[in-house]
Amino acid sequence: MKNFLNQHRFMLFCLGILWFKTFLVSTLTFNLTINQFLEALIFLLNPLAFLLVVFSLGLLLKPKIQRPYYFIISILLTIVLYANAVYYREFTDIITLPMLVMSGNAGDLSTSVFELVQWYDIFFFLDLIVIGYILAKKPAFFTVNKVLFRQSRSKYAVMAVVVGTIVVAGQIDTTDHRTHSFNRDNVIKSLGIYNFYIYDAYLHLTTSSQTVFADKDDWETINDHLDMYSVEPDRELHGAAEGMNVVVVSLESVESFVINETVNGEEITPFLNELIEDSFYFSDVYDQTGQGKTSDAEFMVNNSLYPLGRGAVFHTHDENILTPLPGALQDRGYSTASFHANDKTFYNRNITYDILGYDHFYHIDYFDVTEDNSVGWGLKDIDFVEQSMPYLKEMDQPFYSTFLTLTNHFPYELDPEDHYIEPYDSESDIVSRYFPTVRYTDEAMRVLFEEMKEAGLYENTMFVMYGDHYGIADSHYDDLSEYLGYEVTDDEAVKLDRVPVIIHVPGMEEEAFTSDTVGGHIDIMPTVLNLLGLPEDDHVMFGSDLLSEERDDFAVQRDGSVITDEFIYTSETCFDADNGDILSLEKCMEAVNRGEWELYYSDKIIYSDLLRFHE
Repeated sequence: MKNFLNQHRFMLFCLGILWFKTFLVSTLTFNLTINQFLEALIFLLNPLAFLLVVFSLGLLLKPKIQRPYYFIISILLTIVLYANAVYYREFTDIITLPMLVMSGNAGDLSTSVFELVQWYDIFFFLDLIVIGYILAKKPAFFTVNKVLFRQSRSKYAVMAVVVGTIVVAGQIDTTDHRTHSFNRDNVIKSLGIYNFYIYDAYLHLTTSSQTVFADKDDWETINDHLDMYSVEPDRELHGAAEGMNVVVVSLESVESFVINETVNGEEITPFLNELIEDSFYFSDVYDQTGQGKTSDAEFMVNNSLYPLGRGAVFHTHDENILTPLPGALQDRGYSTASFHANDKTFYNRNITYDILGYDHFYHIDYFDVTEDNSVGWGLKDIDFVEQSMPYLKEMDQPFYSTFLTLTNHFPYELDPEDHYIEPYDSESDIVSRYFPTVRYTDEAMRVLFEEMKEAGLYENTMFVMYGDHYGIADSHYDDLSEYLGYEVTDDEAVKLDRVPVIIHVPGMEEEAFTSDTVGGHIDIMPTVLNLLGLPEDDHVMFGSDLLSEERDDFAVQRDGSVITDEFIYTSETCFDADNGDILSLEKCMEAVNRGEWELYYSDKIIYSDLLRFHE
């Protein structure tokens, strides 16, 4: 052993420093719940399993090739570490292989990268400078020698046993806690960041093949699950908006915590606050999007199926057969259109919109976008509304139209002359800038309603408005807590995932009310169907009518967190929904099981394209 150590000091140096860096970065970056010593030990050893394999292969190379080989491996794995660390800062997630396939269309990181990079990131690369220096100078101390495999079989056999033991140990559940395969933090804890990508590649291959082996028999258990939790829609409001136009607005990154609140003494959402008084407002609806963010919310609102845990359905399954809301309305004589002042290929919308049933897609080519009327991700929301109205007026009635706003998008940039309120005074620029951009989007909604009234379209239009996903990532919760006035614990972090859902039906102001039923994005479509008086039987939906008194207070998020009116399950802990007290896990398990099956069955429908068999 001593002889081996003396002969391969350069390899051991590179391996050791990368192992330490991986452990340190993973510990500081990812939100991992480690409860026991054995879990901590496995987490420490997991990166070593992958590194032993990769670095031991280098021993079979000639000495002059080994040094650049280890340097290149160190660079590549540092890039993997750094990319995930930067991405996790804002999106609290890992970069998966489907996201790499999406490339520039996903956009969330690439367009905001400078906002995420910090000065101290240079420490990620200091070891590479040292390794590069050793590579160039070749000091005698850092020895490099070739190993002949046939003479070292026993050593490689021992290494294989060590690697196998580490990997298998990571799969042993050492606690009484229920883990979710849907939560990538748990996968990182049990496999390590590098082995995660081997696992992700395996998932990518197996899920891709599901379509080939799927058949009608797969529906039996899914239908049993859907029947078990189906509820009768509200009968009194059935058809209350029958025959009306429908305008659906995706409120980019708008969270519920800004509703009816102020900053610097000024209302953050004065128009929405006023609108809520005359609308059906759902205050306890949770963000259920995955890595597809806005496109995931669109997918749920138009299909009442959950998004995938990896990538975006709009990219990975853009040819699937669906039973979408726009298509159903199209069959009933509605003209359908989506308005989004961005590139038509963004999130593959130019393809998926045809599948969803949109007649027209008004993308960036239909708008006059200049330096003066755009900011951040594109056309400012007020200009977007004003430029969209001529197209909307030309649509045959009744119509179903979707508007995707942009201004309130990370990193929340807005010219000072467009501020209706001053930024919040916070050490986090993101938190400070968030409030003026929300306020600007709120003002754009006021313009939308005024334009609809001037066009004579308001009285015969039902408006559906929803926050598409969270706005402030948990990396900013310490600063946000100063505004909120309380510490953002794990259960409170889930509550911050609430997004506003507002349904305004002109002429029904007296019947409107605020509901605190627990729900999610997937419940919007069945609610809209019921108000329009359309049957649910034509669709496969995991959601239920938010207006129904029979519905369960239930929502499951893409990471497996579950919320009811009684408890919140997240981070392997069951919390009392009211006071945050920790409850026994048994209290949550029935709902947690339901949530796991919901995600599993919805994934199966999408991965296997099962709706082609549905009758």
